[in-house]
Amino acid sequence: MANDDPFVKFKAVQRESWALFAPLAQFTTPGAAMLVKFAGIKPGEAVLDVACGTGVVAVTAARAGARVKGLDLSPVLLEDARRNAAIIGAPIEFREGDVEALPYKDGEFDVVLSQFGHMFAPRPEVAVREMLRVLKPGGRIAFSTWPPELMIGLCFAIVARYLPPPPPGVAPPPQWGDANVIRERLGNAVDRIEFHREELAFPALSPQHYRANMELTAGPVIKAVEMLSADPPKLAAFRGEVERLAERFFDGNRVRQSFLMTRAVKK
Repeated sequence: MANDDPFVKFKAVQRESWALFAPLAQFTTPGAAMLVKFAGIKPGEAVLDVACGTGVVAVTAARAGARVKGLDLSPVLLEDARRNAAIIGAPIEFREGDVEALPYKDGEFDVVLSQFGHMFAPRPEVAVREMLRVLKPGGRIAFSTWPPELMIGLCFAIVARYLPPPPPGVAPPPQWGDANVIRERLGNAVDRIEFHREELAFPALSPQHYRANMELTAGPVIKAVEMLSADPPKLAAFRGEVERLAERFFDGNRVRQSFLMTRAVKK
């Protein structure tokens, strides 16, 4: 990415704040299986896992027989991804990189996947263009995102109220959880678009425990706590909002986190 790109600093902050995500990633492993199944991954297909994190989707796709590559901004998370792949001897190629500038050839993949990852790219139109560029005509794009009106989307809205505004042109990640927005962003480049709702349950002893765990592992929450640490009353207000939100979705020592899966075929 060119040094004069206005989003370089923004992405550097993302790279740093998501580096601690690994402990949280284990709770997304059931979602990885859901996404791989929804995408219809077949043995021998060339698959790209965009914003792969610790490789939970990539490894799941490899176990389904696919030939997989994974890409992420965070070199720290990629180390975990390589360890996860090595445990089952999966020959997955992991690379540090940016969804807005994918280091792959046009039409290289049969399937492009992303689990709660590409939605953090600052410019959705650039991310979509790149994901579709590396996808073969007739290939499938499939991804999981957080709807704005449910637990994680609402948490992002809380975080946004406490953080300075992002650079102009940065789209809020939860917009990717709105089916109408997704249709607009994918546009005429795809057909046979389908949506499906699923749910993950995150174990927690209490809403307060859930909030404390998010402060250690979830990039935007980590950043908010860091910035609010010099203002204890404001930090307390932030934590109270997150805990009250978690309470709404708390049941049986679990926080219910519904998400949206999208699948479409490139024309």
